Formats: sequence, structure tokens, C-alpha cells
Amino acid sequence: MTGAPLLVENRTDRVVATLNRPEKRNAIDQEMIDALHSLCADLEAQPRTLIITGGAEVFAAGADIAQLRDRRAADARRAINATAFIRIAELPMPVIAAISGYALGGGAELAYAADLRIGSRTLRMGNPETGLGIIAAAGATWRLPEIVGHARASELLLTGRILDADDALAWGLVSSIHPADALLDAAHAMADRIAANDPLATMHTKRALRAPRHEHPGIERDLQAELFESDEKHRRMTEFLERRARRTDPPRTAPPSPIEEDR
Repeated sequence: MTGAPLLVENRTDRVVATLNRPEKRNAIDQEMIDALHSLCADLEAQPRTLIITGGAEVFAAGADIAQLRDRRAADARRAINATAFIRIAELPMPVIAAISGYALGGGAELAYAADLRIGSRTLRMGNPETGLGIIAAAGATWRLPEIVGHARASELLLTGRILDADDALAWGLVSSIHPADALLDAAHAMADRIAANDPLATMHTKRALRAPRHEHPGIERDLQAELFESDEKHRRMTEFLERRARRTDPPRTAPPSPIEEDR
């Protein structure tokens, strides 16, 4: 549906979701939030890697200001955007944000909810909410310190500074920068590497990464115990040992002797 706020491409091992409000610079409104919830329901039922992207010039310029202006205290307590972004962050399989152009306010907070973030040279990311008389309340105040540290998170949130691609990479907001026309290919290459691994081990790794500190090291023990009993672990390790054995077998430079053939 070309008029849908979210364009969804389903593949066997991944889903590509493209924010699709170009006339509003992909501003996140209630309809887009509803579409994100629907997407999450599908991925909770059938776990796959999710790639979230926007247009070449803008990922998401923020939440829809026209809707925000009319929201009241009761709306704030419903945590409309925050609830959707938490659900995205808690999806079983990894979420990759491929960010080109502006990712501001709620758009930046959507990107912060991803496990992996990559950007283009045109990336501009930040949280200017205080200039509009509100706070970044959809995850930035607690996700950003986890991503970039408290000092840098404080600078971004208290000053409203917008980072360019080089600064976003240096600060650790994104892990790599690519030409705009190669950004989605880079996201797919990352998804390919994820797809080559055991899905259950990937999901358990994400669970351990997302778990609060007080759950460690117990959560690793429990997750690893489950994996140690899996058929897939045995199969993959057997294949690894067989490949290594083939690589380390000395090459034959002459046919076997009759004595060798008799053994």
C-alpha cells in the first residue's frame, strides 16, 4: 500500500520496514505508531531480523508536532511512542536501523531502540525537544546514557545538539557510515551475517544483552544451558570439527603404498 505510513517487505529471515510519510518528513504520528505495533505483533509471532529505514533525505524528522501540540497530561501518561519503541527493542531477533538524513526527536528515539544502527553521510541525529517545551520521553533519557555514556547523553539532551555523521560515529550512536545509495545494502549484509548464525543462539544473545545488570551472570548460565542441549548446537559444532579436520589433514603428494591400502 503506497499510502500506508509503513511499507513492509517480508522475507524468510528478515523484514524491511520503511517509514512512509515523505510529505511530513516521516513524522511519527498515531497511524504510524499503530502500524509499528502491528509489525511487532507479526515479528513476535514469527521472529525475524527487522531493518527499519526511511527515505534518502530523512529517516524521521520527529514526532508529529501537530498531534503533540494537542496532547495533554493523560496522553503523556499513556506513553504512546515510548510503548511502541519498547516493543520494538524487545523483539526476539535483532533490529537494525538504517539511518539516512535527519533522525530527530522521536525519530532519533526510534533509532535508539534498535540493536544496531548504521548511517549515511547525510545523517543528522539529535533531540531538540526542550526547544519545543517538552522532554525526550520515548526512551532517550535512559537509552542514550547506555549507548554513549552519561556525559554525552546529557550534552545531547540538555543542549539539543544535532550530531552529523562523523560525530555520531565517533560517539558510538552508529557503528558504521556508508554512502546513502549503499546504506540499505549494508543493512542487508548485516542481516545476512545474522541469518548465517543459529536463530536461537542469536535470540538468547539479545536477551542477555538486554537484561539488567542484576540478572547477570545467572541469565547467561540459564540461556547457555538450554543451548547446550540443542540439536542445532551439536550439528554446528560437529560440522566445525569436520571442516577443521579436513583443513588439517596433510595433503597427499603420491598415491598410497600397498601397505597403506591393506590397512
